[in-house]
Amino acid sequence: MTTPDQPQDYRLLLPDGWFRVPLEPEARDRSVNALVEQRFEGVDNAPHVKEELRRDLRKRASKAYRNGGIELYLSLQQAGPVTVPASLLVTLAPLPHRGGLPLEALAQRLSEGKHTVEVGVGELPSGPAVRVISKQRGPVDEETGRSDISVGVDYHLPVPGAEAFLLLSFSTPLEPLEEAMTGLFDAVADTFAWVGEGVRESADEEKSGQEQPSGSAPSDA
Repeated sequence: MTTPDQPQDYRLLLPDGWFRVPLEPEARDRSVNALVEQRFEGVDNAPHVKEELRRDLRKRASKAYRNGGIELYLSLQQAGPVTVPASLLVTLAPLPHRGGLPLEALAQRLSEGKHTVEVGVGELPSGPAVRVISKQRGPVDEETGRSDISVGVDYHLPVPGAEAFLLLSFSTPLEPLEEAMTGLFDAVADTFAWVGEGVRESADEEKSGQEQPSGSAPSDA
């Protein structure tokens, strides 16, 4: 159930080269197939790698949907001959109880996370949010004996008029480029805007970039 103050949707601007995968079951397989075909365009000698990527993406999308995921963005952005690996998962997280949750209390709770390195309460153009930076070491590569450190930047945005948070979860394995990647993630988060009832929009909110349609409208019921 929505309230008069609750937005009906949201808007994000992503850089060129990011691919959107809606997580609803009827749409995600089609989007995953399109992403895989784009990723392997012009490559005809890697059918097993191609199919493995397809399976992994379907599994990842299915798991995200079961956990409240709305849409997933994957970077196919090129830096010279290299693809910049990064992702953004948008998730709706209803509160398990009535009465709301103050941002300071949420920040305190998130600061106790095992991989958390920084937590802050701040203000985005769309409203207040809790920003969390985390780092996590991945599995060891059998060939190189090395393991990458992934950097995550999460934004917890309270949904106006609803007892729920919208979570923007950015991630990249490029820990050596942490400053540049977190700067990119912050810039994308700054483009976030609520759309619909109870939300005032103005023309000066529009920014250059690749505007992405959102997934399903935020709702806590």
